[in-house]
Amino acid sequence: MFTGLVTDIGTVLKVSGDERLRRLEIRSAYDPAGIAIGASIACSGPCLTAVTVEAVDGGAVFAVDAAAETLARTTVGLWREGTRINLERSLKIGDELGGHLVTGHVDGLAEIVARDPVTGGEGDWGASERFTLRAPHHLARFIAQKGSVCLDGTSLTVNAVEGDLFSVLLIPHTLAVTTWGERREGDRLNLEVDLIARYAARLAESRAEAVAP
Repeated sequence: MFTGLVTDIGTVLKVSGDERLRRLEIRSAYDPAGIAIGASIACSGPCLTAVTVEAVDGGAVFAVDAAAETLARTTVGLWREGTRINLERSLKIGDELGGHLVTGHVDGLAEIVARDPVTGGEGDWGASERFTLRAPHHLARFIAQKGSVCLDGTSLTVNAVEGDLFSVLLIPHTLAVTTWGERREGDRLNLEVDLIARYAARLAESRAEAVAP
């Protein structure tokens, strides 16, 4: 489990394999001593398993394997040498839950349709940005105003919803410490809907089926 609070930005150093299985080597500032073989790391959303770890100056290089399902349903298949990705280590008992519960199981891809600066209140630290995104039709019902959503591994609050469009607000700090500062109109992001919303919807469906004539 994760929280959607990004703790590092990693860089893809090498990609090998094919559409059936791909290995990615990722450089990070994480302490290599803290990454066990088999550890789960959220890489811009998808939960991937560390299969090798190597100490390097200033951090670690770890490798993950992505199977066909992950390559087909997430942006991992598009990653190349130099791609920057949001990283988060898995939760430990006693860790602060500062975002929301995130599984690292991507539901689909959302597309950025607009990026707009938020006027007013700008200080020396920069301006906030509003991103409007389009969710896949079958996932739109799980996204609610003031609810939580995970996009590219980042826990965010939904500001507004209209059909399959929804918006999120990124403060200057988040833009600086994640890959959101690089995102542009047309980019696709890994989307994980809120776990509670998904199970609430399933419960409602089950009740409706139970009372159907």
